[in-house]
Parts: sequence; structure tokens; C-alpha cells
Amino acid sequence: MYWSLVEAAKNSPLLTPFHAQCEPAKELAVSSATMAEPQKHTPFRTFAAAATPEKEEYCCEFGSMKYFALCGLGGIVSCGVTHTAIVPLDLVKCRIQVNPAKYTGIFSGFGLTVKEEGMTGLTKGWAPTFIGYSMQGLCKFGFYEIFKVFYADLMGDEYAYLYRTTLYLAASASAEFFADIALSPMEAVKVRIQTQPGFASTLRAAAPIIWNGEGAMGFYKGLVPLWMRQIPYTMMKFACFERTVEALYMYVVPKPREECTKAEQLVVTFAAGYIAGVFCAIVSHPADTVVSKLNQAKGSTAFQVASQLGWLGMWKGLTARIIMIGTLTAAQWFIYDGVKVYFKMPRPPPPSMPESLKKKLEEQQK
Repeated sequence: MYWSLVEAAKNSPLLTPFHAQCEPAKELAVSSATMAEPQKHTPFRTFAAAATPEKEEYCCEFGSMKYFALCGLGGIVSCGVTHTAIVPLDLVKCRIQVNPAKYTGIFSGFGLTVKEEGMTGLTKGWAPTFIGYSMQGLCKFGFYEIFKVFYADLMGDEYAYLYRTTLYLAASASAEFFADIALSPMEAVKVRIQTQPGFASTLRAAAPIIWNGEGAMGFYKGLVPLWMRQIPYTMMKFACFERTVEALYMYVVPKPREECTKAEQLVVTFAAGYIAGVFCAIVSHPADTVVSKLNQAKGSTAFQVASQLGWLGMWKGLTARIIMIGTLTAAQWFIYDGVKVYFKMPRPPPPSMPESLKKKLEEQQK
């Protein structure tokens, strides 16, 4: 599915205007190893070199199949590693959500888990977490880059700039739709391992139990609430991040982005990621509680679980999730951008106003 969309994006005539922007001013050929100087006014100023006369070598062209593939790899690394690293906090958060009478807070949750199951109890669910969120990261970041290019070309330069927040929201929502399909089976296994007393404690043992008891639908019973949780979360994660980066360079960072070192740019990435993460946690928390409770309550529907929990009940564990998601989102963006730096991929700076739009605004002011 991922590669078919990559090929579609690469070969679609709708992408011709976008790739044409990557051609050098004198229509010289662009090699796959060295990028020629791009035009200075594109929807997102595709190359960092657009703001500086020096040419920078890249491993691939922006919007090429290799570029999208490496973005997917960056998503695997960023999501798989970070989600696995915070399994203990995620486990306690899930237990607070499904059994608030016993696990009354973060510290009591950690204490009870260690007391009853030892330190190894905090690592329950690490395998389905790693596999599930690696697959989710592949689709989330890979498809986001594809859809962002695709929608930008549908909108055209001027509208892509004027309505860039809408563009980010649409691209991220589209990407997350597919990402959750990839995540759902492992998420179902993870939640049951972490929250059902007496259930299997490993992926190898848990997956057959779900399959034999409920069939394939047992792995996807939480897909709809997962969409309800993850699509708003991802829309906030990407749109808020993109606009926060833009604002930080405009109002906070004391020098233009092109004058910042890569290390300084990664610090801005981390800061913007954390800010986006806090908003992500708040927006998606009620649905996250329903997902956790739904996979624990066999035979229940998302609506029934939400009714049982009530409005206040769906906000249990919010503090733990803000800490978890804020740190997680910041780390993911940092790793994802770090992968781009490592592979010497094109890293577009914040978008600039197209020249044609500037001229229109100047004419209106006359």
C-alpha cells in the first residue's frame, strides 16, 4: 500500500508543477547526488539552499521515491524507538484509565506494579509496542510527506501558502487513516497484556488467544476509536509542529534559519515538537481512554464504554499522558529530523510567500 502510493505520487501529472519548481533556473539537469539551486519562491522553499548561494549536496531529490522511502524509515525509527522507550509510563497510564480505583495516580501506579510484578512488570507489552508503532511510523511520516506534496500541487502555489494549515491538517489526517490500520492489531495485543490480569504476558502467547477467541476482528475492534484518538492527535501533531517551527524562527530564534547550524535547527525541532505534544495529548485523551477500556472490556462497543466512563472518567490519566506525549512527540520530531540530517536529505525551511502573491498584494495596496 505504501509503495503503491509512492509510485502514484511520483508518476502523477498533478505533481509536475511541484517537481518543476525543483528545476534550476537555467533548466539544467539535476543529478540525484547534487541538487542545483532551486527557485527562490516555491510553496515551501523546497530546499534549504534556496536561502543561500552555496550549493548543498543531498542524497536524493525532494519528492522522489527515495525521499519518500527514507521519510518512512525515519518514521519507523522515531515512532518505534520512542514508544518502546516509554512502555513503563504507558503501562501505568493505561492501568489508571481502566482501573482508577486501584491505580490512583502515576506514583501509586508505578509502586503497585513493581510491588506486585517486580521491575519486569513495567516492560509488559514492549514487543507489540515496538512492532505496532514502527509500522504506524512508517505510514504516518511516509504518507504525510506524500500527501503534503500531492495536496500542495492540487491547491497551487498561492493557495498552498495561504491555506497551509489546512494543507497540514488534510495531509496528516489522510496519513493517519492508513497508519492506524497498520497499528490496530498490535495495539489490541499491547493493551490486553498491560491491563487484563491473568492474560498472556508476551506477544507470542497473546496473539493466538485473541485470534482463537475472536478471530481477525479481535485485532480491529478498537480501530474506530483508534481513528478517533489518533487522527485528531496526528492532525494537531503535524499542523501545530509546522506552525510552531515557523513562529519560533520568526519571533524567537535571533537569526534566520539558513544561518543556524544543523544542531541549532534540531533544538528548534525539539522545542516545537514538545509544544505540539502537549496539545496532542489534550485533544486525543478521551478517545485514548476509550481505546484502553474497550480492549479490556470484551464485547463492549466504544459508545457503551464512553457512556460507562462518563465525561470526567474519560480524562483519567491526563497528567501522565501529557508528560508522556509531550516528551514522546518532541523526541519523535527530533529523531525524524535527525534521520534527515544523517542521510543528507532535503529539509525544507518554513514556507515563504510566492512571488506572484506578493505582486498581487502590492497591486491591491496601490
